[in-house]
Amino acid sequence: MTDPSVAAIVLNYNGKDITLQAIASLAKMSYPNVDILHIDNGSSDGSTEAITAAFPDVETVRTEQNIGPAGGLNLGMKAAMEAGYDYLLFLNNDIEADPAMLSELVRSAESSPDIGCVGPKTYYFWDRNRIWSAGGILRFREAATRERGMGKIDEGQYDLEQDVDFISGCAILIRRNVLQEIGYWDPQFQLAGEDADLCMRLKQRGYRCVYVPKAKLWHMVSHTAGSYVARRTFGTGRSTALFVRRYGGLKDWLTFLPVMGAALPLAFLRELPKGNQGAVWAKAKGVLAGLRAPLQPPPGIDDTVRALTPPSER
Repeated sequence: MTDPSVAAIVLNYNGKDITLQAIASLAKMSYPNVDILHIDNGSSDGSTEAITAAFPDVETVRTEQNIGPAGGLNLGMKAAMEAGYDYLLFLNNDIEADPAMLSELVRSAESSPDIGCVGPKTYYFWDRNRIWSAGGILRFREAATRERGMGKIDEGQYDLEQDVDFISGCAILIRRNVLQEIGYWDPQFQLAGEDADLCMRLKQRGYRCVYVPKAKLWHMVSHTAGSYVARRTFGTGRSTALFVRRYGGLKDWLTFLPVMGAALPLAFLRELPKGNQGAVWAKAKGVLAGLRAPLQPPPGIDDTVRALTPPSER
């Protein structure tokens, strides 16, 4: 039997050097039936030229303006779906893949037709045995998501292959037929929540999200977007509010509202000595924006234009 075909989709915005490093690691993967697709999301640093020169077999799809993380992923999804790949592997560009990662992910995904997506055990890039994510946890607190095992040294405590709430978008393998059912990444979620939303839609159709510990990845973690900075905290706040509105029940709202109300003042006091209180204000503004914004349905598989259009331009 032929191994299922996989498109490894690497999203890049002005990350020439780290994208070159990521593609170099992906090119060493042992899985025999994979093609790498580089999505240049409006870069101005010569990324396309450098990657084409270093990896002539890697296809690039480029947009002249940055259409956001979801928009860029959708650009890659559209190209890969039209090419007929069996699986799509969505990846950040600040990663390093273990050579066996994709083989393990495909093995797990092929083990049962109700597995919709799978993801690896992910470590911090700069601390090679410290876990960043062993699958995701969904919650309705000051953030919609949390990475399981974050910050813990790997001592084998997360070595069980199992169902999880969601798979991080830094590396997620999804079946083609599942994407045909659930549609595109939702551009309403920017810089946070895109992966949790996609997994919720997948699970609503009866599919499972499975964490595969034998598949390993190293992640630089927020290399492009930064960590606790205003641009990112605004996106986190907005996406959390949108996520609660789309999926939260009464119990979830009764958790979200008081926890967020307490978390923001505490964060302000924490960031005040650093002079970074502006990031807290940005998160508060993001929450308000997410509560007020029109909540559209996610883009379906035939809704190509809306899937590739940033919310600000609709």
